[in-house]
Amino acid sequence: MGIEDEKKRRREGGAEDDPSLERNFRGHKDAVTSVDFNLNVKQLVSGSMDSCLMIWHMKPHMRAYRFVGHKDAVMCVQFSPSGHLVASGSRDKTVRIWVPNLKGESTVFRAHTGTVRSVHFSNDGQSLVTASDDKTVKVWTVHRQKFLFSFSQHINWVRCAKFSPDGRLIVSASDDKTVKLWDKTSRECVHSFCEHGGFVNYVDFHPSGTCIAAAGTDNTVKLWDVRTNRLLQHYQLHSAVVNALSFHPSGNYLITASSDSTLKILDLMEGRLLYTLHGHLGPATCVAFSRSGELFASGGVDEQVMVWKSNFDTTNYGDPLKTHRSGSSKDEVKSLPEMDFSETSFRIKAQDSIRNPQTDVVTLPPAVTNTLEHIVSQLDVLTQV
Repeated sequence: MGIEDEKKRRREGGAEDDPSLERNFRGHKDAVTSVDFNLNVKQLVSGSMDSCLMIWHMKPHMRAYRFVGHKDAVMCVQFSPSGHLVASGSRDKTVRIWVPNLKGESTVFRAHTGTVRSVHFSNDGQSLVTASDDKTVKVWTVHRQKFLFSFSQHINWVRCAKFSPDGRLIVSASDDKTVKLWDKTSRECVHSFCEHGGFVNYVDFHPSGTCIAAAGTDNTVKLWDVRTNRLLQHYQLHSAVVNALSFHPSGNYLITASSDSTLKILDLMEGRLLYTLHGHLGPATCVAFSRSGELFASGGVDEQVMVWKSNFDTTNYGDPLKTHRSGSSKDEVKSLPEMDFSETSFRIKAQDSIRNPQTDVVTLPPAVTNTLEHIVSQLDVLTQV
């Protein structure tokens, strides 16, 4: 069934429209670096080069919170699985754990000796993995932020690190042109995927835990099977660096954000491009689906945070990549040049989009930071391991 037939079927079957822009949040004063929804989709957090976090409320007319505490650019943010905490990493070499309410309380610990590029909670909410320009990946307990162990085999900056859905594996991507898989229990590197065209900016696990997707500086997106270590799919979609990606929770779709200013939505079942979304004025730096997949958010160098309604068919087809596991290695590489795709392209005019006025932003002081600074000296000892 072709994409036009599929669209016709969805329309005739009463399916909803194509992806649509729902909200456009303005409040950051520099490029947005990271976005994430909380569990109940009532809040969205964003980090920015302006050194601040913003907590945006999905309910109309509610004020946004600006959290001040980091002393340099905020590179990454994530809600805990419960939604009760937010983790952030910064160019100031620290990680902060925030309570996402009006007070904006946080604890801070000096996690690395270089910029912290990535923070990620395990699905049980008990552990946090961080990645840094100091070439290490570190694992911490969320409770009291106790340092557990580190991985030190990368030989250049580590851009991203993520837990697998079951928490047994960690994947990391580095400027040394490798993507490494780590066993959390044995604390050993179980495989290293080597890149040749460029390095990987962002990496994440498929919801099934059976494969990983990597966003590359060579403008490509690649999916690898973590059981066979074989390349499953290879997309050549963008005309510039791919900065981030996010799997739909059904596992059937993948969205990418690129410096070519677009977001692209892929159907992993059919191995094809479905949509190209134009909204950001300049590079799109980050993208994330909500936990239900009903919404996704994107951020850009244009200082905007956009919230989109997915309107996807959310039928769970099981493992979308099972048809790509047999045959030779060559057969498993799906090279998909952009010119071969049928796609729907949307261009959103910034002046036509919905936005929250800047007067809805509440600037919060770094509350309780002074009383918590003693934690830094205690944890500095632990981070030297």
